[in-house]
Amino acid sequence: MANEYNENQIQVLEGLEAVRRRPGMYIGSTSARGLHHLVYEIVDNSVDEALAGYCTEIDVKIHTDNTISVKDNGRGIPTGIHPQKGIPAVEMVFTILHAGGKFGGGGYKVSGGLHGVGASVVNALSEWLVVEIHRDGKIHRQRYERGNVVTPLEETGDASDHGTYVYFKPDGEIFEETVFDFDVLKTRLRETAFLTKGLKINLEDMREGQERKESFHYEGGIKEFVHYLNKSRTTLYDSIFYAEGVKDGIYVEVAFQHNDGYNENIHTFVNNINTTDGGTHLEGFKTALTKTINDYAKKQGLLKDSDKNLSGDDVREGITAVISIKISEPQFEGQTKTKLGNSDAKTAVISVFSEKLVYFLEENPAVAKMIVDKALVASRARDAAKKARELVRRKTGLESTRLPGKLTDCSDRDPKNCEIYIVEGDSAGGSAKKARDPKTQAVLPLRGKILNVEKARLDRILSSDEIKNMITAFGTGVSADFDIEKLRYHKIVIMTDADVDGAHIRTLLLTFFYRYMQPLITEGKVYIAQPPLYRVEKNKQHYYVYNDDQLEALYNEIGRTGIKDVQRYKGLGEMDFDQLRDTTMDIHHRILKKVDLVDAVEADEIFSMLMGDKVEPRRDFITENAQYVENLDF
Repeated sequence: MANEYNENQIQVLEGLEAVRRRPGMYIGSTSARGLHHLVYEIVDNSVDEALAGYCTEIDVKIHTDNTISVKDNGRGIPTGIHPQKGIPAVEMVFTILHAGGKFGGGGYKVSGGLHGVGASVVNALSEWLVVEIHRDGKIHRQRYERGNVVTPLEETGDASDHGTYVYFKPDGEIFEETVFDFDVLKTRLRETAFLTKGLKINLEDMREGQERKESFHYEGGIKEFVHYLNKSRTTLYDSIFYAEGVKDGIYVEVAFQHNDGYNENIHTFVNNINTTDGGTHLEGFKTALTKTINDYAKKQGLLKDSDKNLSGDDVREGITAVISIKISEPQFEGQTKTKLGNSDAKTAVISVFSEKLVYFLEENPAVAKMIVDKALVASRARDAAKKARELVRRKTGLESTRLPGKLTDCSDRDPKNCEIYIVEGDSAGGSAKKARDPKTQAVLPLRGKILNVEKARLDRILSSDEIKNMITAFGTGVSADFDIEKLRYHKIVIMTDADVDGAHIRTLLLTFFYRYMQPLITEGKVYIAQPPLYRVEKNKQHYYVYNDDQLEALYNEIGRTGIKDVQRYKGLGEMDFDQLRDTTMDIHHRILKKVDLVDAVEADEIFSMLMGDKVEPRRDFITENAQYVENLDF
């Protein structure tokens, strides 16, 4: 029987076979993100050596054939025979899951890689991997293929230095793509260098035509990190608060500085791992910051006894902060390590941070007053925003047949089946309404450009009719009231013209989503429609192409003679509804690009740079990236 289920169906995956069979369990995905994760796993091992005080420099190279090497000057992975397994320790590290020196044996006080899967997973998912160890005056070398030992550990010469060299080629059978992105690696390695003060990380691209080299070395550590994060913003004061200390064996570092913006920008790390979902160390920071500033404000008479306390949101408005802790036994919620669970981490952060913050405020009264004044203004604005939110809040998406603005809703009431098109202008909106599938596709036209939320507080944002219409249509609420469970459409599609104005509107919308409805992006609900650029007609057949390269390829395919018409679409309004439906809205033929928040630090930096007040960083960005511009309409 085909559906028979007995003892013969029970399988045991031996060794690294489980990794190759289910790679996503170990590295998240087999896309470009998972590919780059391989590098981070090896680099993190070298960083652990730096945290232990033995490594000062790491070299990462992208070789001409898209292979990767990581070299450090740490102690070198032990090469002796392991008493239990009877094989060299380095072979255990690269071939056995959950084998490593980070489980309490005294090799490392703190480390990021506590699960012992990093090196072995990289090995399992590589076509080949070579490890070379310089230790105890000798060089040892071993080669693996797809996780299997190919050569025994061999002594190949004498060493005058110490460290580990790992060289590998990701397996094309596993990964959807095997081409590394220099900028993606750069962002992560720069962040790692900020978090490990004194450590120097070199990144070199050796591929032909792409040769680049950058080094990251920050003696100031996270203090310099805050300065970097605020470089596109106007800061309230020059000094950057920095505190470090040890409490109950937990090493705590905190740095922050306020800017004149309205969004908080807080990044938390545990043993150099970015805990994107926060955890107990973030709770400790928020608790200590709120209490200490309230106590100071009342003591100095900046806040009267009869006044209500400043809220956490008030004191954190416009703050850029980095919290980094080092702990010997971190308890993460799951293998992804995005949230810290250790209760003692909260106590340690409160203790170290509170004490140093009290001194800082008392020694810098002018700075302290700026912080309190900004929080007081934020408090008043938050009250106004609360009243504004009440006006736009919609208890359920189905409560009324009277829909906001010019929204043309769909008839299906299951959000999983529904999508909403945000379109530019009434003319495009009219075409979209005719082109849509009325059962599952809703259309909301925007009248002009929405407010740049990067330069406005929430109370002003909520006075914008265009933004109110979107919030009401989505049904989720906004900012602190945001609830993705109430989302009425599981696809939000931004559909704008393929010109400069269209790009600007897209950016304004994405800025709003990123700042006030971020889960829409992180949960993959936001898409960008790709309307065609040209329509070519020949022999009563028509073809749609999306860029100049595709147009050239089409000419080569069908020939240049006998072409009746070539139409270049400058805007969606130039398409009739049949064309718009066939190319951009029909689920069987359209092209949608999902908006992905790959790296929060990088995303925040770009949004602040492009949409903020400072001209200099924006000019530098445009100058650097102008060469990549396509389809620019003059």
